[in-house]
Order: sequence, then C-alpha cells, then structure tokens
Amino acid sequence: MKNRSFTLFSNNYSAPTGTNLTLRTLAQLCVSLAVVLICTWLGFRFQLNLATMGFLYLILVIAAALRRGFWFATVISVASALCLYYFFAPPVLSFSVSDPANWVALGAFELTALVISRLSDKATDKTAEAVRERRDAERLYQVSLRMFLLNRSRDPGSILASIICKTFDLKTVALFDSVSGNTYSSACSAGEDTAAVEERARQAFLRDSNEFDPALESWFFVLRVDLRPAGGLALCGREMRSLPATALASLCATSFERFRSFEREYRAEAGQQAEQLRAAVLDSLAHQIKTPVATISAASSGLMALGGLSETQSMLMSVLDEQSKKLAEIAPQLLITSKLDSSTLAPRREVLMLSDVVDETVQPVGQRTRLRVSYPAEEMPVLADRRLLSDALGQIINNAFKYSTPGSPVGIRVERGGAEATVSVLNEGPPIQPSDRQRIFDRFYRANSTQEGPSGSGLGLSIVKRIVEAHEGRVWVESRPGLTVFSIALPLAPREVVAAIHPPNSTSLD
Repeated sequence: MKNRSFTLFSNNYSAPTGTNLTLRTLAQLCVSLAVVLICTWLGFRFQLNLATMGFLYLILVIAAALRRGFWFATVISVASALCLYYFFAPPVLSFSVSDPANWVALGAFELTALVISRLSDKATDKTAEAVRERRDAERLYQVSLRMFLLNRSRDPGSILASIICKTFDLKTVALFDSVSGNTYSSACSAGEDTAAVEERARQAFLRDSNEFDPALESWFFVLRVDLRPAGGLALCGREMRSLPATALASLCATSFERFRSFEREYRAEAGQQAEQLRAAVLDSLAHQIKTPVATISAASSGLMALGGLSETQSMLMSVLDEQSKKLAEIAPQLLITSKLDSSTLAPRREVLMLSDVVDETVQPVGQRTRLRVSYPAEEMPVLADRRLLSDALGQIINNAFKYSTPGSPVGIRVERGGAEATVSVLNEGPPIQPSDRQRIFDRFYRANSTQEGPSGSGLGLSIVKRIVEAHEGRVWVESRPGLTVFSIALPLAPREVVAAIHPPNSTSLD
C-alpha cells in the first residue's frame, strides 16, 4: 500500500507499515483505542442495547478509515468488535456469542474499513495530485514568465539553467545547444559534479530520445525545434512528473529559438543598413569619378591631337588615354550598382520576347561577325523590364567577347524549357573552375583564371545577378575546357496577361 499521512485529528502522520510503528503512531493509536473504551464504558454504564452500540462503533470505524486509512481502521474495528461481543452481545461479559448473526459484526466492520479507506485513499491521492499539478503549473508559469523577460540579445543558456534549477529546487540542470555547440549547467548546491550531467544532456540529443533514470531521479530530454533535434536537457535531483519535465524541454527549445530568431533579425537589419550605406557610397563615388575622368580623357586626347610629342611622351599619353577610358567604363557600373542595391528596386515589367531584347542588345556590338544567334520556332513571352534585362544581357555578351579565344565565335541561344524562357551566351576559352562558379556573381570578385587576362572591376556579374533576381529568375554558369555558358532563365508571362494585351482575334505571340 502507498505511504500516506495519518494522524488522529489531522493528516500529518506517517503511515505505519508492518511493525515499524513510530512512537507518535503508537501514541495516536492508544488515544483512538481509549476513545473506543470510553464509548464502551458509557454504553455499558447507561445500558445501551446491541444495535445502538453497533451503530456507534461503526461510526468510529468509518471516522478512522476516512482520516487515517485502512490499517488504522482495522485495529479500531477489531477492538470495537471485541468490545461489542463482550459487553453487549448475549451472554454479556463473555466472548461466547449465542447468536451467529453477531459474527457478521466483525466482517461488517472490516468490510467498512476496507471500502471507506480505499475511497479515502483515492480522494487523498487525487487531492495530492491536484496540489502537485497546481504547484508544477505555478512553477512553470514562473519559469515561462522569467524566460519571456530575458534579454533577447543575450545567449539565454546559463540564465535559463539557473532559473529552472532554483524554481524547481533541483540539484543540477544542464542544457546543450547543438547550434552553438555550447553546454550550460547550474547547481543549486556547492560541490555538485555537473560534468557528468552535461554529458548526459549531450547524449540525449545524440540519441534523439527522452529517458528517465529512477536511480538518479533525473530526466534527460531532447530539445526539438520544428520536430528536429536542437539540443538536450538534464533535470537532476528531484522526482518530477513527465508532463512538467516535457513542458520545461519545450520552453527551453522555444527560448533558444527565440534568441536565434532575434539574432537573425538583427543581422538582417544590420546587413540592410550596410547595403544602404554601400549604395550611397557607390553613388557618390561614381558621380565624383565622372568629371575628373572626362577631363583627363579630353586632355590626353587633345595633347595627342596637337602632336609634337616624343615617342616616349606619345606612349605615356596612350596609356593615360586607355586607362581613363577604363575608368569611364567603371563609373556607369558603379551608378547601376548603387541603384540596384536599393531595396525599392521595382522593375517596370512589360510583355517581351527574349529574341527582341537580344536583337536590341547586340546592335551596338562591334564584332557582329563573330556572333551566332539562334531562336526557337515558337517563343513564349516573359514579363520583364526591357532596359534592365538588356543591361544584364549586354554585360554577359561583353564578358564573352572579353574572355573568349581571339577570333572564336560567340553564341547566343534562346530556348523555352517548362515554365521558363532561357537565353544562353556561349564562348570558347579557358574554363571557370568549380570553386569560382558561384563566387563570380559576388561583388568585386574575380575568378583566378581571369587574373592574368583582361582587367575588370568585378561588378558586372553581380549586377546581372541582382537584375535577374529582381525578375524572380535564375542565372548560372556552366564551364568545361574550351566552352563556357552563361544562362539567364525568366518565368514565362501568365497566359491571362498575354491574352489581355493580345486578344485572341489579334496576332498571337505564341
């Protein structure tokens, strides 16, 4: 039977088991037996009949069962039955009972003690469970409130372990965060070994399972975020029910994820501010470069036109004129970059055929004889900004001429694939290494294979990527020895948009 609390007039008593009775238990039992004897003496003194005394003894048994449990009620029922038989059942003052029905009395008392004590046990257990649940709920509320008030910009691990340890009066609490790889622990009493507990918390994450160790009275939980393991939790030194322990694990996982969310938000905000500052600097720099570059170019060209320069002077002026032209090419790229860095970039979309954009883009190209252009028999339109798309395509075509083998052809191919229209630019030349194929779209990055080739600013492909992403498209590069292909894919224009601009009775764009 479960240990319960018993007392004569209150519930602050340790249940006796077997012969291990405390002095307090013996004293209270003696007092209860004394009450039975007093009732017996009063009944015998006033000549009460058997039925009346039986009812009185039954009340004493019920009271003992309700307040002190089965074993206590059993002793009282035996004492009451003996007193009833000896003092009130004929023949009086004798244990020889003439009426067999009186033998039922002891059975009735015992049955009453059993039923009432069981009901009392259940009621007491439910009350104790309700008290535990209320206490756990209050503690969980305190923990969740203090978690909510934590500084979101600080790692909550150490503070979180301390809050749980003190609120639930545990010996040791350990937390393992798989994202940072850090382990945090807190011990409510000095001298506690936290290393073993920290390792158990880490193992709970690695095994992806929850465990209760009855020998240590400890829970080991895996922390989950979106159903994925994200850490471990160890609660040691106090027997806790599964429900509050599980709730603590959920609170810890939520607290860590809240910190990560704030960290991502802060980084995004800082990155946005950095982009705005960089755009402003690029715009200012581009405008400041344009005037002196134009002046230098005009001066160098004028000096060369006047003549009278020595061979060395002419060579130096040629270098100056060439470099000033390169600076003049960089300034517009800086201006475009500063505009594209703006978070308010919104392409002015219209229904376009990629073949039309290609035709417009290659018109100014000087080496038209090297171009090889192919279009599909049936082409679907896209929604795009004509000027921005032409700038992006022009940048890729210029790069193809710049880095291709001299005199080799440059191909431009428009294709339709699924829900996208693709334009690809092909050129022969040195391959782009796999390690460079993603980074070449970063601002100011230049592939190692181009370091000894024609000079460049490292801005062109980053501009292409920004323009394509603004159109919800994709840009990528494929390269092998002798052939490099840059491709831009854009979503096809919705048919209802095309139908609204070109009704069925007009010439179809398909």
